[in-house]
Amino acid sequence: MSWTDQPIFFVDFEGNRASGILEYGVATVVGGQVMETRTRLCRAMGEISAEDSAVHHLTEASVASEAPFSDDWDFFADLRERGPLAAHYAGVENSLLKSVWPYPRASTNFARPGERVIDWGPWIDTGALYLQLYPKLGTGRLEGLVSAIGRQSELDALAARHCPPSRCQYHAALYDALAGALLLCVLARDPQLSRLSTTQILALSTLDGEKRDGLRQGELF
Repeated sequence: MSWTDQPIFFVDFEGNRASGILEYGVATVVGGQVMETRTRLCRAMGEISAEDSAVHHLTEASVASEAPFSDDWDFFADLRERGPLAAHYAGVENSLLKSVWPYPRASTNFARPGERVIDWGPWIDTGALYLQLYPKLGTGRLEGLVSAIGRQSELDALAARHCPPSRCQYHAALYDALAGALLLCVLARDPQLSRLSTTQILALSTLDGEKRDGLRQGELF
């Protein structure tokens, strides 16, 4: 089965370990299209620095009445059971997710069909994918890549349909999740790349040769 037939859940968080996750955005991608989204603000678990607030425009006061991120365990655990998670340079999202819940429920190992695993990964990583597939673009930044491939107007149209009006910009969780999902959709529309399996796209999502070889072993069994 092509990876494009598999639901993929593109995740972005605003916040860090000091403040906790302050906002999440999730865009579901199937067949090279964004099918649905979800986002909300989350109560701070620690101090939000002025420097961080200047980037994501969230303050302790603006999220004080929100439920904590930890209330959404069932939502994220269900996503992990249904398909692989994706992010742009996924190490950040993986680390933040694990800081709240070290492990999900036992879920399908999408890198090794037929096996189960208790882990949030492996992740599909658009940062690693674009670095390898399109090195001449000259940038790994989310905003820079969207601009370099000429998709900013498409992103803004998606954001107008899905994002809260006050959060239609970079460094807002759903906007960034949609930007990454759009990068993934562009890959899914490539005739050669669309033929890859989920195991193959996961293997390409790591820059670590040893880990990549380990993931590719799943193709042999």
